Amino acid sequence: MAKTEKKGHRRRAVMLFIDESGISLVPFAAKTWAPKGQTPVLVHPFRRSKLSMISGVTPRGKTYFRLHESAARGLQVRMFLQQILRHLRRKPIMVFWDNVRHHASSTVKELIENHPRLEVCHLPPYFYEGNPDEGFWNVLKARELANLCPRNIRELKSETRKAVNRIRAKPNLIKSFFKKTPLFSEHYRKRLLKQIS
Repeated sequence: MAKTEKKGHRRRAVMLFIDESGISLVPFAAKTWAPKGQTPVLVHPFRRSKLSMISGVTPRGKTYFRLHESAARGLQVRMFLQQILRHLRRKPIMVFWDNVRHHASSTVKELIENHPRLEVCHLPPYFYEGNPDEGFWNVLKARELANLCPRNIRELKSETRKAVNRIRAKPNLIKSFFKKTPLFSEHYRKRLLKQIS
Protein backbone atom coordinates (compact mmCIF):
# COMPACT_ATOMS: atom_id res chain seq x y z
CA MET A 1 0.00 0.00 0.00
CA ALA A 2 1.40 3.42 -0.96
CA LYS A 3 2.23 5.88 1.79
CA THR A 4 -0.60 8.25 0.88
CA GLU A 5 -3.08 5.36 0.78
CA LYS A 6 -1.93 4.27 4.24
CA LYS A 7 -2.58 7.78 5.55
CA GLY A 8 -6.05 7.83 4.01
CA HIS A 9 -6.74 4.42 5.52
CA ARG A 10 -5.78 5.70 8.95
CA ARG A 11 -7.85 8.88 8.67
CA ARG A 12 -10.97 6.77 8.22
CA ALA A 13 -10.14 4.76 11.32
CA VAL A 14 -12.46 4.66 14.31
CA MET A 15 -10.67 6.11 17.34
CA LEU A 16 -11.66 4.07 20.38
CA PHE A 17 -10.57 4.99 23.92
CA ILE A 18 -10.79 1.96 26.22
CA ASP A 19 -10.63 1.54 29.98
CA GLU A 20 -11.71 -0.97 32.65
CA SER A 21 -13.46 -0.50 35.96
CA GLY A 22 -15.45 -2.40 38.56
CA ILE A 23 -18.66 -2.03 40.52
CA SER A 24 -19.92 -3.77 43.64
CA LEU A 25 -23.10 -4.19 45.65
CA VAL A 26 -21.90 -1.42 47.97
CA PRO A 27 -23.68 1.74 46.74
CA PHE A 28 -21.99 4.93 45.62
CA ALA A 29 -23.43 7.44 48.09
CA ALA A 30 -24.20 10.80 46.49
CA LYS A 31 -26.09 13.94 47.46
CA THR A 32 -29.79 13.80 46.68
CA TRP A 33 -33.10 15.56 47.38
CA ALA A 34 -35.51 14.60 50.14
CA PRO A 35 -38.40 16.23 52.07
CA LYS A 36 -37.26 18.32 55.02
CA GLY A 37 -36.66 16.16 58.08
CA GLN A 38 -36.63 12.90 56.09
CA THR A 39 -32.96 11.99 55.69
CA PRO A 40 -32.50 9.38 52.93
CA VAL A 41 -31.21 6.02 54.18
CA LEU A 42 -29.29 3.55 52.01
CA VAL A 43 -29.84 -0.12 52.86
CA HIS A 44 -27.56 -2.67 51.22
CA PRO A 45 -26.61 -6.30 51.93
CA PHE A 46 -23.01 -5.55 53.12
CA ARG A 47 -21.59 -7.93 50.53
CA ARG A 48 -18.74 -6.86 48.29
CA SER A 49 -19.62 -9.06 45.33
CA LYS A 50 -18.24 -7.30 42.29
CA LEU A 51 -18.57 -7.03 38.53
CA SER A 52 -15.81 -5.97 36.17
CA MET A 53 -16.58 -3.78 33.19
CA ILE A 54 -14.82 -2.74 30.00
CA SER A 55 -15.93 0.20 27.91
CA GLY A 56 -14.80 2.21 24.93
CA VAL A 57 -15.91 5.62 23.68
CA THR A 58 -15.37 7.37 20.35
CA PRO A 59 -15.18 11.09 19.49
CA ARG A 60 -18.36 10.61 17.44
CA GLY A 61 -20.35 9.81 20.58
CA LYS A 62 -20.48 6.02 20.41
CA THR A 63 -20.11 3.76 23.46
CA TYR A 64 -19.15 0.08 23.56
CA PHE A 65 -19.52 -1.91 26.76
CA ARG A 66 -19.02 -5.39 28.19
CA LEU A 67 -19.78 -6.78 31.65
CA HIS A 68 -18.00 -9.69 33.39
CA GLU A 69 -18.42 -11.44 36.72
CA SER A 70 -14.70 -12.27 36.72
CA ALA A 71 -11.86 -9.75 36.89
CA ALA A 72 -10.93 -7.96 33.66
CA ARG A 73 -7.85 -9.83 32.45
CA GLY A 74 -6.38 -10.65 29.06
CA LEU A 75 -9.19 -13.02 28.06
CA GLN A 76 -11.90 -10.46 28.89
CA VAL A 77 -10.04 -7.73 26.99
CA ARG A 78 -9.72 -10.05 23.99
CA MET A 79 -13.47 -10.79 24.07
CA PHE A 80 -14.20 -7.06 24.15
CA LEU A 81 -11.96 -6.41 21.15
CA GLN A 82 -13.65 -9.26 19.27
CA GLN A 83 -17.00 -7.63 20.05
CA ILE A 84 -15.70 -4.33 18.64
CA LEU A 85 -14.44 -6.04 15.47
CA ARG A 86 -17.90 -7.54 14.90
CA HIS A 87 -19.64 -4.18 15.40
CA LEU A 88 -17.23 -2.20 13.24
CA ARG A 89 -16.98 -4.44 10.20
CA ARG A 90 -14.40 -3.49 7.54
CA LYS A 91 -13.37 -0.33 9.44
CA PRO A 92 -9.83 0.18 10.74
CA ILE A 93 -9.82 0.70 14.51
CA MET A 94 -7.29 2.69 16.51
CA VAL A 95 -7.35 1.57 20.14
CA PHE A 96 -6.08 4.02 22.76
CA TRP A 97 -5.48 2.63 26.24
CA ASP A 98 -2.99 2.54 29.11
CA ASN A 99 -0.17 0.03 29.36
CA VAL A 100 -1.51 -2.23 32.11
CA ARG A 101 -0.36 -5.86 32.16
CA HIS A 102 -3.49 -7.48 30.72
CA HIS A 103 -3.42 -5.16 27.68
CA ALA A 104 -0.05 -6.70 26.83
CA SER A 105 -1.05 -10.31 27.52
CA SER A 106 -0.25 -12.97 24.93
CA THR A 107 -3.92 -13.59 24.10
CA VAL A 108 -4.49 -9.87 23.39
CA LYS A 109 -1.26 -9.57 21.37
CA GLU A 110 -2.24 -12.59 19.28
CA LEU A 111 -5.62 -11.07 18.41
CA ILE A 112 -4.06 -7.73 17.44
CA GLU A 113 -1.41 -9.43 15.29
CA ASN A 114 -4.09 -11.45 13.48
CA HIS A 115 -6.32 -8.45 12.77
CA PRO A 116 -4.61 -5.76 10.67
CA ARG A 117 -7.64 -3.52 11.22
CA LEU A 118 -6.56 -3.12 14.87
CA GLU A 119 -3.86 -0.62 15.73
CA VAL A 120 -2.91 0.10 19.36
CA CYS A 121 -1.65 3.42 20.72
CA HIS A 122 -0.62 3.68 24.38
CA LEU A 123 -1.62 6.69 26.42
CA PRO A 124 1.09 8.31 28.58
CA PRO A 125 1.66 6.55 31.95
CA TYR A 126 -0.25 7.84 34.99
CA PHE A 127 -2.42 10.00 32.76
CA TYR A 128 -5.84 8.79 33.85
CA GLU A 129 -7.51 12.14 33.27
CA GLY A 130 -6.29 11.95 29.66
CA ASN A 131 -8.61 9.08 28.75
CA PRO A 132 -12.11 10.34 27.78
CA ASP A 133 -13.49 6.96 28.90
CA GLU A 134 -12.96 8.14 32.49
CA GLY A 135 -15.85 10.53 31.87
CA PHE A 136 -18.05 7.57 31.02
CA TRP A 137 -17.18 5.82 34.31
CA ASN A 138 -17.80 9.00 36.27
CA VAL A 139 -21.28 9.49 34.81
CA LEU A 140 -22.15 5.79 35.14
CA LYS A 141 -21.15 5.42 38.79
CA ALA A 142 -21.63 8.89 40.29
CA ARG A 143 -24.81 9.83 38.44
CA GLU A 144 -26.68 6.95 36.80
CA LEU A 145 -26.00 4.37 39.54
CA ALA A 146 -25.67 6.77 42.49
CA ASN A 147 -27.43 5.57 45.67
CA LEU A 148 -28.42 2.30 44.01
CA CYS A 149 -28.75 -0.54 46.54
CA PRO A 150 -29.06 -3.78 44.53
CA ARG A 151 -29.97 -6.92 46.49
CA ASN A 152 -27.76 -9.22 44.43
CA ILE A 153 -25.43 -9.43 41.42
CA ARG A 154 -28.30 -10.20 39.06
CA GLU A 155 -30.03 -6.93 39.95
CA LEU A 156 -26.73 -5.03 39.76
CA LYS A 157 -26.16 -6.40 36.23
CA SER A 158 -29.64 -5.41 35.12
CA GLU A 159 -29.45 -1.88 36.53
CA THR A 160 -25.94 -1.35 35.12
CA ARG A 161 -27.04 -2.34 31.61
CA LYS A 162 -30.03 0.01 31.84
CA ALA A 163 -27.75 2.83 32.97
CA VAL A 164 -25.33 2.19 30.09
CA ASN A 165 -28.21 2.31 27.62
CA ARG A 166 -29.31 5.67 29.04
CA ILE A 167 -25.80 7.04 28.46
CA ARG A 168 -25.63 5.54 24.96
CA ALA A 169 -28.80 7.42 24.09
CA LYS A 170 -26.94 10.73 24.71
CA PRO A 171 -24.16 10.97 22.10
CA ASN A 172 -23.57 14.65 22.92
CA LEU A 173 -22.83 13.68 26.52
CA ILE A 174 -20.25 11.16 25.30
CA LYS A 175 -18.69 13.79 23.01
CA SER A 176 -18.39 16.11 26.01
CA PHE A 177 -16.00 13.63 27.66
CA PHE A 178 -13.51 14.43 24.89
CA LYS A 179 -13.89 18.20 25.28
CA LYS A 180 -13.09 17.96 28.99
CA THR A 181 -9.95 15.84 28.72
CA PRO A 182 -6.44 17.35 28.48
CA LEU A 183 -5.68 14.83 25.72
CA PHE A 184 -7.74 16.97 23.37
CA SER A 185 -6.10 20.22 24.38
CA GLU A 186 -3.94 21.80 21.66
CA HIS A 187 -0.71 20.29 23.03
CA TYR A 188 -1.97 16.70 23.15
CA ARG A 189 -3.93 17.05 19.93
CA LYS A 190 -0.66 17.72 18.09
CA ARG A 191 0.95 14.65 19.67
CA LEU A 192 -2.06 12.55 18.74
CA LEU A 193 -2.04 13.77 15.14
CA LYS A 194 1.63 12.83 14.87
CA GLN A 195 0.80 9.30 15.96
CA ILE A 196 -1.94 8.78 13.40
CA SER A 197 -0.46 10.67 10.39
